[in-house]
Amino acid sequence: MSRNSKPPITPARVASHGLLALGVLVFAFPFYWLLVMATNSTSDILASPPRLVPGSQFFANFEEVTAGSEFVRAFVNSLLLTALCSAIQLFLAALAGYVFAKRRFPGRNLLFSVLLITLIIPTGVSIVPSFQIYTDLGWIDTFLPLIVPGAVTAFGVFWMRQAAETNVPDELVDAARMDGAGFLRTFWSVALPCMRPALVAFGIFQVMWTWNDYLWPLLVLNSPTNFTLPVALQQLTGNYGRTDYSVVMAGTLVATIPLLVLFLVLRRTVLQNAASGALKG
Repeated sequence: MSRNSKPPITPARVASHGLLALGVLVFAFPFYWLLVMATNSTSDILASPPRLVPGSQFFANFEEVTAGSEFVRAFVNSLLLTALCSAIQLFLAALAGYVFAKRRFPGRNLLFSVLLITLIIPTGVSIVPSFQIYTDLGWIDTFLPLIVPGAVTAFGVFWMRQAAETNVPDELVDAARMDGAGFLRTFWSVALPCMRPALVAFGIFQVMWTWNDYLWPLLVLNSPTNFTLPVALQQLTGNYGRTDYSVVMAGTLVATIPLLVLFLVLRRTVLQNAASGALKG
């Protein structure tokens, strides 16, 4: 078979492509329905049968969402917090992962085992004592409880430690040391570029977790000027069943756009890393 010739069309290929197309439709429909609800009025959404095509009410809904300054301020708060928390998390997780993978020190395996044990502790168990600690510190209604606890996570250290073990050759580290590079220079100039694929993947996870976090910001933030986007979206819901769903969905659509932009910017890197990982496997 020549390089430019197309593979033959077989029933198996048709079935596999059909299943893939069906899967795409299933996963894409919630986003399409979000677009429909955000661009129509609530009466159109609740009509029987409901309207299934995008309308022309988005700008009117968006104006109602941004009528107060709380939503815009919450959007900016989420952008700044997500950028700051993700940058701190990526750097410290990569640094700790590199240390656990490439440095030898007493108690390394025991310390890493204790770190992994913390992964099985449910998040809800630590909410009450954490809230009490930050209350005693006077950090409630500030951004510090959102930044400090997530500066390093066990999952991030584990993820980056595996990446350093797999992607950073010992020969490169030894060569850098022989050339006179110190610890931080070796980490920054030698190890970190080798860990970039895992860093990008973990960065996407971290951005999504921070951007979508709702429960903890709801507990520690009291002032509307400090709200993050998920908390501000919750404030759009009405009481006693008088929720304007089109307005809520317009706000949700706006909140989804940054994550979509992030994926579009990094999609090539993500797909290349997935392909290279499959080939290595």
